[in-house]
Formats: sequence, structure tokens, C-alpha cells
Amino acid sequence: MSDSTSRPGSDEAWEELLRQLRNQSKAQPPPFFYARVQARLAAEPAPASWLPGWARRPAYAALLGALVLAVSGDGAALRPAKLASQPSQPALLFSH
Repeated sequence: MSDSTSRPGSDEAWEELLRQLRNQSKAQPPPFFYARVQARLAAEPAPASWLPGWARRPAYAALLGALVLAVSGDGAALRPAKLASQPSQPALLFSH
């Protein structure tokens, strides 16, 4: 553990530093900064992509992948299960 007696007044020093930080004025962007950013974004053409807009979003792509995996099974869930009492081959207990 740290020995708090070796640093007298450390709490007061931290409190003073935090008080100075709180009293500073908030930083402000230059005038019309956001208007210039919006104008630049509006002037740029959208990037060309071979993917449709909905496929560029990860949630939709994951949903599509899950749907493909769910549908592309071998149909085992649709076939009736074999009965446990009717094995497909007779079991050999002893070999003569």
C-alpha cells in the first residue's frame, strides 16, 4: 500500500489542479467550422461500390449470412428421426 503520510497535502494539490481545470473556458471550434465541414461533405461524390447500400451495413450483412446458413441445411430437420429400437443394421454381439 502507498504511504499517504509521505506526501502531505497531495489531496489539496489535486483539488487545486481540478479547480483550475474546471475554471478554464471550453474550447470552441473556429467560426463556421461545421458549415464548412457540411459543405465539403455535400460536395464530395458518394464512393462507388458494387454492394447495395443495405449490404454495406454490418448488421444487415450478418443477418443475411445467418439467413443463408439457416436455409442452406441438408434438410435433416425435416426428415423424421429413426426410432432407437429399430437399428439400421443388426448388432453383432458375438462372433462365431
